[in-house]
Amino acid sequence: MKLKALLLSLLVAFQAQAQTKALNPPKEILIIGTFHFENPGADLAKTDKFNVMIPAVQQELETITNKISKFGADKFFVEWPYTRQNKLDTLYEKYKNNQLFNYLLQTRPKDTSERENEIYQLAFRAAKKSNTPKVYGIDVQMDLPFDSMMVAIDKAGQTPLKNEIFARIKALEVAENARRKKFTLTQLLVENNTPEYRKANYSAYVTLFNRAGALTNFKGADVVDVWYKRNLYMYSLVQKLTESKDKRVVVVLGSGHIALFKQLIDLDENFKVVELKDVLNK
Repeated sequence: MKLKALLLSLLVAFQAQAQTKALNPPKEILIIGTFHFENPGADLAKTDKFNVMIPAVQQELETITNKISKFGADKFFVEWPYTRQNKLDTLYEKYKNNQLFNYLLQTRPKDTSERENEIYQLAFRAAKKSNTPKVYGIDVQMDLPFDSMMVAIDKAGQTPLKNEIFARIKALEVAENARRKKFTLTQLLVENNTPEYRKANYSAYVTLFNRAGALTNFKGADVVDVWYKRNLYMYSLVQKLTESKDKRVVVVLGSGHIALFKQLIDLDENFKVVELKDVLNK
């Protein structure tokens, strides 16, 4: 009897869960993984700059953001420190009023590259066209202990692993620079959001970094831990800031973040992924 009661209880619970899901369909998240247009040199792989300011690329951005605006997003999330939301609000208001780039020129006259940032060029542009009142910063800065990991590798005598890590970084630089010479911005963004590119972008964390250090040293795993933790915090902000009334949101982040976000969204029963290629092909 106890077993029958338990099975009946589970059946009722599953039916209730199914009904709840039917009443509350998952919210759509358009995920856009991109390289950093401004190219600040903060990534391990150092790549050549792709000039987004030339007329042809600016026209591409107009076309891309026109299509993103048709997605009808209620909110936009970007790679900006969440603790500096007030500053992001100020910048977005200036962008909506066509004042942002003059403001940047006045406040940072020696740094003209900031206007190239993908937050301004892609996210702000698409958000304005979508009549979205606010753009949310979700970045949570954490120090990646890469140098400590390399010291641990040297102490453990893991020379083959060290060589493999630097060979992977160099191969990434070469491949990315070749792509930037060959492809248009649209092609780059589409490729940045393929399953193959996502896997290549972050698989080194598990394949290489997690092995680093002696048997009792976990500096490599610490690097992986910080990377996952940062992205979990960022995704947590997306979950918390998305309201019940929201049906669609857009997340614009560096491709490495989006690679992990895709996994998290696939596990989240409240959201489902929308791919950039499907939006651009409409």
